[in-house]
Amino acid sequence: MAATYLPTLKQLHYLVALREHGHFGRAAEACFVTQSTLSAGLRELETLVGVVLVERTRRVVRFTPLGDRIADKARRVLREAEELGDMARAAGRPLSGEMRMSVIPTIAPFMLPRILPRLRQDYPDLRLFLREEPSAAACDGLHSGRTDCVLLALPYSCGDIASATLFEDRLFVAYLPADMANPAPMIPAAAIDESRLLLLEDGHCLKDHALAACNRPELRAEATMMGTSLHTIVQMVDNGLGMTMLPEMAIEAGILDHTGIEARPLDAANAVRRIALVWRRASPRERDFQLLATALAAAR
Repeated sequence: MAATYLPTLKQLHYLVALREHGHFGRAAEACFVTQSTLSAGLRELETLVGVVLVERTRRVVRFTPLGDRIADKARRVLREAEELGDMARAAGRPLSGEMRMSVIPTIAPFMLPRILPRLRQDYPDLRLFLREEPSAAACDGLHSGRTDCVLLALPYSCGDIASATLFEDRLFVAYLPADMANPAPMIPAAAIDESRLLLLEDGHCLKDHALAACNRPELRAEATMMGTSLHTIVQMVDNGLGMTMLPEMAIEAGILDHTGIEARPLDAANAVRRIALVWRRASPRERDFQLLATALAAAR
């Protein structure tokens, strides 16, 4: 029987690094090898599979369609290999070693400053690498193996995941007093002026949570979706450009400090989002993620 030659994990690592960085020099730095070593490893991989995976020019690194598919598969293979080590760590000390967590932008600046010092104190052997990115990118990174878990706001369709809810985060209507005469203690959705509503751009799940809570189709059609961050939207509201909806955690963190903005709870059936830690179903580190979720909920 003829010998079967398989790609090495090192070759797959080179391929994934080149896909992520789009540049041979930066990919080589990420892999802690010389550019010539990385290039030679990729040529060996192409010779092994018998096809060109990467088109090389002086200025551009372009993956072939097959190269893209193989790079996607290589990322999953590398993640499976890493999980062998995860299984060993999970059997030893809890919450130790490296963990990569994505956090969405409407959570990261308000929650992380409170929880990270407590985590460092309680779990000094945990090396938590953080990545801030929108919900869709975070879920893609989770399933591709780029990250291990995601701090996310639910409901959100994130594929086949397991999750642990940390707490509920109420939605508030934020406005200048001149925009709302004699407001009630809780603002009904019907009182929101759709022509004055400012929301985050597409890709931020908070926008969808706010619109779903209001249950007014005309809001989706008329609202101005242009904010790139909650801090940007707050500045727009403070400059008289409209009103918005904010999560309670942002208000508690002081996002309205030094503004003239007032905020009152939204009066609606689903005026909350669930803050949760999510991970790939059947991950060998599920016990660690459950423990991390408990620690995050306690530290907030």
